[in-house]
Amino acid sequence: MKKNKPLFERVVTITGKSLSNPGNYLVRIGSPVCCLIEAAGGHPNDTGKVISGGPMMGKALHDTNIPVVKGMSGIILFPVSESFRPETEPCIKCAKCVTACPMNLEPQLLAAASMKAMYERTESEGITDCMECGSCSYVCPANRPLLDYIRLGKLTVLKMARERNLKQQ
Repeated sequence: MKKNKPLFERVVTITGKSLSNPGNYLVRIGSPVCCLIEAAGGHPNDTGKVISGGPMMGKALHDTNIPVVKGMSGIILFPVSESFRPETEPCIKCAKCVTACPMNLEPQLLAAASMKAMYERTESEGITDCMECGSCSYVCPANRPLLDYIRLGKLTVLKMARERNLKQQ
Protein backbone atom coordinates (compact mmCIF):
# COMPACT_ATOMS: atom_id res chain seq x y z
CA MET A 1 0.00 0.00 0.00
CA LYS A 2 1.32 3.36 -1.01
CA LYS A 3 -0.08 6.52 0.52
CA ASN A 4 -2.47 4.32 2.55
CA LYS A 5 -4.25 3.36 -0.67
CA PRO A 6 -4.37 -0.25 -1.92
CA LEU A 7 -3.54 -1.09 -5.52
CA PHE A 8 -6.92 -1.32 -7.20
CA GLU A 9 -6.21 0.41 -10.49
CA ARG A 10 -3.30 0.91 -12.89
CA VAL A 11 -2.44 2.56 -16.18
CA VAL A 12 -2.42 0.14 -19.12
CA THR A 13 -1.27 1.12 -22.60
CA ILE A 14 -3.25 -0.33 -25.48
CA THR A 15 -1.98 0.09 -29.00
CA GLY A 16 -2.12 -1.33 -32.50
CA LYS A 17 -2.11 -0.05 -36.07
CA SER A 18 -5.80 -0.75 -36.60
CA LEU A 19 -7.11 0.59 -33.28
CA SER A 20 -9.17 3.76 -33.64
CA ASN A 21 -8.45 5.10 -30.13
CA PRO A 22 -5.10 3.74 -28.80
CA GLY A 23 -3.71 5.25 -25.62
CA ASN A 24 -3.06 4.93 -21.92
CA TYR A 25 -6.06 3.96 -19.82
CA LEU A 26 -6.51 4.00 -16.05
CA VAL A 27 -8.34 0.72 -15.38
CA ARG A 28 -9.36 -1.23 -12.33
CA ILE A 29 -7.47 -4.39 -11.49
CA GLY A 30 -9.67 -7.30 -12.52
CA SER A 31 -11.29 -5.59 -15.50
CA PRO A 32 -11.41 -7.89 -18.53
CA VAL A 33 -8.92 -7.11 -21.31
CA CYS A 34 -11.79 -7.31 -23.83
CA CYS A 35 -13.43 -4.29 -22.14
CA LEU A 36 -10.17 -2.37 -22.45
CA ILE A 37 -10.04 -3.22 -26.16
CA GLU A 38 -13.63 -2.00 -26.55
CA ALA A 39 -12.70 1.30 -24.86
CA ALA A 40 -9.86 1.70 -27.38
CA GLY A 41 -12.23 1.46 -30.33
CA GLY A 42 -13.17 -2.21 -30.44
CA HIS A 43 -11.54 -5.33 -31.80
CA PRO A 44 -10.33 -4.54 -35.36
CA ASN A 45 -11.34 -7.09 -38.01
CA ASP A 46 -7.75 -7.64 -39.11
CA THR A 47 -6.42 -8.60 -35.64
CA GLY A 48 -4.12 -11.59 -35.88
CA LYS A 49 -2.52 -11.62 -32.44
CA VAL A 50 -3.05 -9.94 -29.07
CA ILE A 51 0.10 -9.55 -26.94
CA SER A 52 0.24 -8.74 -23.23
CA GLY A 53 3.44 -6.85 -22.50
CA GLY A 54 5.93 -5.51 -25.01
CA PRO A 55 6.62 -6.68 -28.55
CA MET A 56 9.82 -8.51 -27.53
CA MET A 57 9.08 -9.93 -24.08
CA GLY A 58 5.29 -10.01 -24.24
CA LYS A 59 3.20 -13.14 -24.34
CA ALA A 60 0.36 -13.89 -26.73
CA LEU A 61 -3.12 -13.98 -25.24
CA HIS A 62 -5.39 -16.78 -26.40
CA ASP A 63 -8.42 -15.25 -24.71
CA THR A 64 -9.17 -11.57 -24.10
CA ASN A 65 -11.59 -12.36 -21.27
CA ILE A 66 -8.68 -12.53 -18.82
CA PRO A 67 -8.48 -9.84 -16.12
CA VAL A 68 -6.04 -6.95 -15.94
CA VAL A 69 -3.51 -7.78 -13.21
CA LYS A 70 -1.03 -5.59 -11.36
CA GLY A 71 1.88 -6.56 -13.64
CA MET A 72 0.07 -5.87 -16.90
CA SER A 73 1.52 -2.77 -18.50
CA GLY A 74 0.35 -2.94 -22.07
CA ILE A 75 -1.72 -4.69 -24.71
CA ILE A 76 -0.69 -4.74 -28.38
CA LEU A 77 -3.01 -5.81 -31.20
CA PHE A 78 -1.07 -6.97 -34.27
CA PRO A 79 -2.76 -7.22 -37.67
CA VAL A 80 -2.78 -10.62 -39.41
CA SER A 81 -0.06 -9.46 -41.81
CA GLU A 82 2.36 -8.92 -38.91
CA SER A 83 1.35 -11.78 -36.65
CA PHE A 84 3.24 -14.62 -38.31
CA ARG A 85 6.88 -15.44 -37.83
CA PRO A 86 9.14 -15.62 -40.84
CA GLU A 87 10.30 -19.08 -41.85
CA THR A 88 13.04 -20.45 -39.60
CA GLU A 89 16.35 -21.30 -41.21
CA PRO A 90 19.33 -23.27 -39.89
CA CYS A 91 21.69 -21.47 -37.51
CA ILE A 92 24.63 -19.99 -39.41
CA LYS A 93 26.74 -19.58 -36.23
CA CYS A 94 27.06 -15.82 -36.72
CA ALA A 95 27.04 -15.18 -32.92
CA LYS A 96 24.82 -12.09 -33.24
CA CYS A 97 22.66 -13.54 -30.46
CA VAL A 98 25.71 -13.87 -28.19
CA THR A 99 26.68 -10.25 -28.85
CA ALA A 100 23.13 -9.03 -28.20
CA CYS A 101 22.69 -10.94 -24.92
CA PRO A 102 22.92 -8.49 -21.99
CA MET A 103 23.60 -11.40 -19.60
CA ASN A 104 26.62 -12.67 -21.60
CA LEU A 105 24.98 -16.04 -22.27
CA GLU A 106 25.14 -18.15 -25.42
CA PRO A 107 21.51 -18.20 -26.59
CA GLN A 108 22.09 -20.52 -29.57
CA LEU A 109 23.69 -23.11 -27.25
CA LEU A 110 20.91 -22.82 -24.66
CA ALA A 111 18.19 -23.11 -27.31
CA ALA A 112 19.83 -26.10 -29.00
CA ALA A 113 20.30 -27.92 -25.69
CA SER A 114 16.68 -27.18 -24.72
CA MET A 115 15.44 -28.53 -28.07
CA LYS A 116 17.34 -31.77 -27.38
CA ALA A 117 16.06 -31.94 -23.75
CA MET A 118 19.62 -31.62 -22.39
CA TYR A 119 18.42 -29.73 -19.32
CA GLU A 120 21.43 -30.51 -17.13
CA ARG A 121 23.61 -28.85 -19.77
CA THR A 122 21.38 -25.80 -19.96
CA GLU A 123 21.49 -25.50 -16.18
CA SER A 124 25.31 -25.64 -16.14
CA GLU A 125 25.41 -23.02 -18.93
CA GLY A 126 23.33 -20.62 -16.80
CA ILE A 127 19.90 -20.73 -18.43
CA THR A 128 18.30 -19.44 -15.23
CA ASP A 129 20.32 -16.22 -15.60
CA CYS A 130 18.39 -15.38 -18.79
CA MET A 131 16.12 -12.39 -18.23
CA GLU A 132 14.04 -13.25 -21.32
CA CYS A 133 14.55 -9.88 -23.01
CA GLY A 134 14.19 -11.35 -26.51
CA SER A 135 17.24 -9.58 -27.94
CA CYS A 136 18.67 -12.88 -29.20
CA SER A 137 15.58 -13.75 -31.24
CA TYR A 138 15.31 -10.20 -32.52
CA VAL A 139 18.83 -10.07 -34.00
CA CYS A 140 18.93 -13.64 -35.35
CA PRO A 141 19.25 -13.49 -39.17
CA ALA A 142 17.98 -17.08 -39.40
CA ASN A 143 14.71 -16.15 -37.59
CA ARG A 144 15.27 -18.87 -34.98
CA PRO A 145 12.81 -18.84 -32.03
CA LEU A 146 15.66 -18.79 -29.50
CA LEU A 147 13.66 -17.19 -26.70
CA ASP A 148 10.88 -19.78 -26.97
CA TYR A 149 13.30 -22.66 -26.48
CA ILE A 150 15.15 -20.82 -23.71
CA ARG A 151 11.88 -20.20 -21.85
CA LEU A 152 11.00 -23.89 -22.16
CA GLY A 153 14.43 -24.94 -20.90
CA LYS A 154 14.40 -22.40 -18.08
CA LEU A 155 10.98 -23.53 -16.90
CA THR A 156 12.10 -27.17 -16.90
CA VAL A 157 15.38 -26.42 -15.09
CA LEU A 158 13.57 -24.41 -12.40
CA LYS A 159 11.09 -27.27 -11.95
CA MET A 160 13.99 -29.75 -11.61
CA ALA A 161 15.67 -27.49 -9.02
CA ARG A 162 12.45 -27.27 -6.97
CA GLU A 163 12.11 -31.06 -7.02
CA ARG A 164 15.74 -31.43 -5.88
CA ASN A 165 15.14 -29.02 -3.02
CA LEU A 166 12.03 -30.93 -1.93
CA LYS A 167 13.97 -34.22 -1.90
CA GLN A 168 16.69 -32.67 0.27
CA GLN A 169 14.20 -31.49 2.89
